[in-house]
Amino acid sequence: QVQLVESGGGLVQAGGSLRLSCAASGRTFSIYAMAWFRQAPGKEREFVAAIDSSGGRTYYADSVKGRFTISRDNAKNTMYLQMNSLKPEDTAVYYCAADRRPFRVVSGLIDESEVSRWGQGTQVTVSS
Repeated sequence: QVQLVESGGGLVQAGGSLRLSCAASGRTFSIYAMAWFRQAPGKEREFVAAIDSSGGRTYYADSVKGRFTISRDNAKNTMYLQMNSLKPEDTAVYYCAADRRPFRVVSGLIDESEVSRWGQGTQVTVSS
């Protein structure tokens, strides 16, 4: 089973950028569908972005389309989330997620029940 470790979170001003990384252990990273979810204080965890095992297909929540870019480097066992034009409402703990099966996408969203592996999360705080 793959183990996931996020990094790259921090404090940034509105309009700024951050890049999150998710490093995966194990030799089977390339077969996993990967995703980012986030959870803001007092709210449920929500889908942010996903990428298929080859990196050829990506999905985004409407709230981040055009601002965030998900990518992966299977040679480095790492997934990324480039976040630009950050807003205070992007403040949340961001979680890396994975599953050996392709995610089911319903109305452009991926439910967290599709995920079998989670990272520990990294805090992103956007100040106004």
